[in-house]
Amino acid sequence: MTVNEKPLFLFAKSQNKDKLYVQKAIDQLRNTEGGHLILSGGTFYTGSLNLCSNLHLTIEANAKLVFSDDRHDYPVIISRWEGRETSLYRACIFGNHINNVVLDGSGTIDGNGFSWWKEFHEKNKQIDHARPYLLSLEHSQRIKIKDLHFINSPSWTLHPFDCNDCLIDGVSVKNPFDSPNTDGIDPESCYDLRIVNSIFDVGDDCIAIKAGTEDASQKLSCENIVISNCNMLHGHGGVVLGSEMSGSIRNIAINNCTFMNTDRGIRFKTRRGRGGIIENITIDNISMNNVLCPIVMNLYYFCGEKGMDKIVWDKAPYPISTATPAIKHIRISQLSVMHIKSCVSLIYGLPEMPIEDVNISNSSFCLDAKCPPVKPAMFADAPKLTQKGFFIENTKNCKLSDISVSNNNGKKVFHNINN
Repeated sequence: MTVNEKPLFLFAKSQNKDKLYVQKAIDQLRNTEGGHLILSGGTFYTGSLNLCSNLHLTIEANAKLVFSDDRHDYPVIISRWEGRETSLYRACIFGNHINNVVLDGSGTIDGNGFSWWKEFHEKNKQIDHARPYLLSLEHSQRIKIKDLHFINSPSWTLHPFDCNDCLIDGVSVKNPFDSPNTDGIDPESCYDLRIVNSIFDVGDDCIAIKAGTEDASQKLSCENIVISNCNMLHGHGGVVLGSEMSGSIRNIAINNCTFMNTDRGIRFKTRRGRGGIIENITIDNISMNNVLCPIVMNLYYFCGEKGMDKIVWDKAPYPISTATPAIKHIRISQLSVMHIKSCVSLIYGLPEMPIEDVNISNSSFCLDAKCPPVKPAMFADAPKLTQKGFFIENTKNCKLSDISVSNNNGKKVFHNINN
């Protein structure tokens, strides 16, 4: 990346309560076709920031970027929220159609999400506009985010949408366990993106790979994603694919990761009406501890709008159409899982569209004997289970090899229907 040679330094002591202080510096670099901006020496208090191309933004270890909770500091835009276009407050850090951007340093980016979470709960989710992401880059390429600490996001923390050639390396994301929808990273309809050497402790999914819903204006796929050497310390899911997957998700590699205290480990979720395909997924060398269910593939996922419609929960076969989702070509190996609370795995396809070509091998699973029964996945009439092995229904060419299951009550595959 070519930028102006001399960096522009901002010092917190010079801000003088000007919430546009950082934005003015970014705009100055925008006018000179980019440059290196360094934030140093204290806390910067700001509203939503709009990035530019050819920008290298460094937040030094002694600096913190804290975002305002004044709604007037966040323009309302039309963009993607939970897989479709709607009105939302612009992200705390936002970029649209920008290229050659580096965000780095060892500093902290604080979304100050407390008032956003409170409003969301008090209004029972009925708010005028969706909450801002902490960082959202749209339709952009050649992005690098490295070594930063992200905390207290109002909603999803990092949301690259329709981006390619992205590296997220060595970041940490920490949001309170009870903060709503505060996913760690949600790559949506991205291509060639890597998430490596990072730590997540969040109030929802740690990493969720997405490709829009059936209501999205464009069906864009999410492809060629690598997740490696990451630690998931708390979350609803360690790595999740879906449920927004109407544009299709393919060619995903997940390896050398540790999941601690996540509800589910590897989680595929979708339902009738979504369409799209999740395919060519490779998962290797994952360690998990204290999880509800290590592997979930659920085509009856019922959370969100229309989730209670009959077409979502009905167990009878339906005609196959472009709205029928599919999961196929999955390879999972070298999982080591301790203290499983519910069951080892739930793989639940549709009768008209079985989950196809799944191979789970060379893995060990140890169930916890002291847990009350709990639902392993989110679908209508899900049973509460404990000390159970594999639940497998509506699959084609599903293979288990060199699998060790200990402390289970009953057969290794305790539910085996239409396979």
